[in-house]
Amino acid sequence: MGKARGARRGREAVDAVTEQVDGGLAQLIPDRERARAWTLLIDGAPQSHVDLDDPAYLSFEYQRRLGHVVDLAAPPGKPLHAVHLGGGAFTLARYVAATRPRSTQQVVERDAALVQLVRRELPLDTGARIRVRSADAREGLAKVPEGWADLVIADVFSGARTPAHLTSTEFLDEVRRVLRPDGILAANLADGPPLAHLRGQIATAAARFGELALVADPAVLRGKRFGNAVLVASDAPLPIAELTRRAASDPHPGRVEHGRALTDFTGGAPPVTDADAVASPAPPPSVFR
Repeated sequence: MGKARGARRGREAVDAVTEQVDGGLAQLIPDRERARAWTLLIDGAPQSHVDLDDPAYLSFEYQRRLGHVVDLAAPPGKPLHAVHLGGGAFTLARYVAATRPRSTQQVVERDAALVQLVRRELPLDTGARIRVRSADAREGLAKVPEGWADLVIADVFSGARTPAHLTSTEFLDEVRRVLRPDGILAANLADGPPLAHLRGQIATAAARFGELALVADPAVLRGKRFGNAVLVASDAPLPIAELTRRAASDPHPGRVEHGRALTDFTGGAPPVTDADAVASPAPPPSVFR
């Protein structure tokens, strides 16, 4: 199969890169509208989009919402200590490095073959302070010093499902351990009707954090379709007004739920523990058509 060395051939790159990785068949598909931009798919499921010329550009809807959290986690330009659980093509780590120079970041990605592929085809800026560790997300998180992180971004999917051991109160205990007292967790969740997984994840976060917000497409929140939702959690007050404004002005506008409305949304769902955790639901085939 032919390979395009995208990071080196620039505008001449026209062929997809296809390679077997630990998690399935990885494809890097060139973006025909942006000269050095690529979409990463695993077994046909879109995982990341990266523009090597403009790492501050976020194409995917959910990544834009995670980007808003990055923007609001500290004053503009202030460096962050960030932990990324789930690497993909390192889109959000690149974004943090571009928008907050001198940030120090750790990426934990279990798929070592995927890490090698991305490093080779879509190399990181040599000046970026990004350390990539090939490990299970929870095991990698356990190696992060207590109180080190300003921000933890959880975007972990095995195939198209979040593994069960990353959905529990015990997992969030480990997240809280590595966060500073005013640190923020931003988690990419995926669910569809009847939204049982999403409701359980909100209840789980509410059992461990004092402040919560959820950003999602209104149709997803109404249980009309399968999609992504970004859960934001902290023990410090969250920038709800600005997050709401930014989400509403996105190309695909999102709605922010918080406070009593978010509590009511859970419908009394109990927190998830390691003993009863299950993986997030698989998306219907139509999602990726």
